[in-house]
Amino acid sequence: MNVTEDMSLLSLISNASVLVQLVMALLLGMSLVSWWFIFRKTFVIRDALRRADEFERSFWSGADLGTLYQAAVSSRNDAGSLERIFESGFREFVKLRKQPGISLPVLMDGTRRAMRATYQRELDYLESHLSYLATVGSVSPYIGLFGTVWGIMNAFRGLANVGQATLAQVAPGIAEALVATAMGLFAAIPAVVAFNHYVRHIERLSTRYDSFMEEFSNILQRQVNFPSTPQGPDMEQEEH
Repeated sequence: MNVTEDMSLLSLISNASVLVQLVMALLLGMSLVSWWFIFRKTFVIRDALRRADEFERSFWSGADLGTLYQAAVSSRNDAGSLERIFESGFREFVKLRKQPGISLPVLMDGTRRAMRATYQRELDYLESHLSYLATVGSVSPYIGLFGTVWGIMNAFRGLANVGQATLAQVAPGIAEALVATAMGLFAAIPAVVAFNHYVRHIERLSTRYDSFMEEFSNILQRQVNFPSTPQGPDMEQEEH
């Protein structure tokens, strides 16, 4: 019974050396923060996918561009990434088109640059905190291994003055040290899995945003080439 109590997880942690306990506390803190980012990023990615689907349905349903723009401006705080890209590109297109004598290449280049800047900001937001998950996934096993090596060194130093070492004397010290490695893996594995999962979804969103920018640019260019194409409400009311 005493052996069972001494080999319990809480007992192993409490009996570990101060440095090993600090390593365990560091790994526990890293794991808790990474789990917070994992849950938070789950909702961010899910919301981005939902908003992209909703806006693409509205955009390709044949809705007027001016109406879509006014809706994006009025709900700017609740707009999704794709909607913000559309808003910035359409605003720049209208502003540049009012300039007399502007050429088509300059007009479209300015529109694409405006959308590209918004695209980069939205992508940076989606990728926020991913670097922390990557760091936890790559560093945690080594931190845990450091705690394990240090704990094993202490265990063998404690046996230096013992005339005859037995398994019962060696096992607790080694078990205490191995807890650090287990905690390092516990922190690293979820972080690596989540990082790869979110990177895959962000790459898919990035491809959708990039494809939309190209298709939207083609639509705007056709409007310039064919001025008779319906353009919706009076663009003079657009905000600058």
